[in-house]
Amino acid sequence: MELTEDEYAQGAVGWALARVGSADYALRCYAFVEDAYELGNDIDLDGLGTSAKEAADAYEAQDDGSIPPVGAYICYDCGGLVDGEWHDWGHIGLSVGDGRVIHTWPHVRVDDYRAVEALSASGWTSPRYIGWVSPSRILRGMQLKQCYTRYGDVR
Repeated sequence: MELTEDEYAQGAVGWALARVGSADYALRCYAFVEDAYELGNDIDLDGLGTSAKEAADAYEAQDDGSIPPVGAYICYDCGGLVDGEWHDWGHIGLSVGDGRVIHTWPHVRVDDYRAVEALSASGWTSPRYIGWVSPSRILRGMQLKQCYTRYGDVR
């Protein structure tokens, strides 16, 4: 049974909130938000780009002045050094829907989405808000994973 867009968004947010405090996704913020959707809902996303900045550009993140809705990707420009390479890798988090974002810096945490711009890390520029990507855009092209129940039927 396929869920509604809002149910997928809520599944992603619930999965992400359950990981607050974890350092498992340090320097892997884009993997964190993709895993929130995929592991929180048992789906596969198309996933655009290989970094948060590439995803923001590919998804065409926009700032329309509104608070990002629940499940939206919230995107930032952010440069730093990874494996000896300085680049604008970007930063990305998942909207709770009330002006807060779940993201990794360096552990999973929840902040006001505009307050993220005040964060700093050695060797990194402070994040600069770009905008957000709607759950409908994130879910475009997604696939349900086939799971077999203990009785052998596919759900």
